[in-house]
Amino acid sequence: MQNLQKKNKILGILGGLGPMATVYFYEMLTEHTFAERDQDHIDMIISSRATTPDRTAFVLSESDENPLPVMQEEAEKLISCGADIISIPCNTAHYFYDALAPMLSVPMVNIIYETVRFAKSSGAKKIGILATEGTVRSGAYEKVCAEMGVGYEAPDVEYQKMLSDIIYGEIKQGKDADMAKFADVCRHMKEKGCERLILGCTELSLIAKKHSLGDDFIDSLEVLALKTIKMCGKTPVGFSDEMMKFVI
Repeated sequence: MQNLQKKNKILGILGGLGPMATVYFYEMLTEHTFAERDQDHIDMIISSRATTPDRTAFVLSESDENPLPVMQEEAEKLISCGADIISIPCNTAHYFYDALAPMLSVPMVNIIYETVRFAKSSGAKKIGILATEGTVRSGAYEKVCAEMGVGYEAPDVEYQKMLSDIIYGEIKQGKDADMAKFADVCRHMKEKGCERLILGCTELSLIAKKHSLGDDFIDSLEVLALKTIKMCGKTPVGFSDEMMKFVI
């Protein structure tokens, strides 16, 4: 029998890192895919292995539980179920990207690479990274910024602690983020000369869902959604004009 080219790509979402960000990513993909009927949406399979060892704790050597084997296992499950593309709605998990991607037989979208590329395309010369301490300490954003010639700043220790408290002590616990504290961190980054601020933790993307943050912010989860929709062969809708002009 002649093999026919697969018409629709199946997306595998390696989620649960954390769960609410995974839910929002699914919602974002659905909202921003042009569709006139159910069948026009992306076929997807979602893994939400919430018990995956903490990424930041491992990066900071506070835990010897390596998340990589669990992430590989879940990614391979997604592929065995038919996934053609893998997206991970978690920035800190991309510390393991260089190790995980070669293990897989399908492409995996890199949220950090695409976010920095979008920031550069927007004309930003210097960006501030709002992320977990694990993402910051891993140098994942710093490395890509250096490769692309984009200036990079992370919060000073005091402000990074405030940001970590927002992520782990508030959002991951299902509480509202302290917006006064968040504003203090953002003000600090602006004082360091950052033109655009990256929501480099998908928990922080949940702030953007509830609050209008303005054009100074770039939501990494939104960039990941745009790239994923395009890679799945669908038409994105409802993004900002700036994002819609972004060449994937």
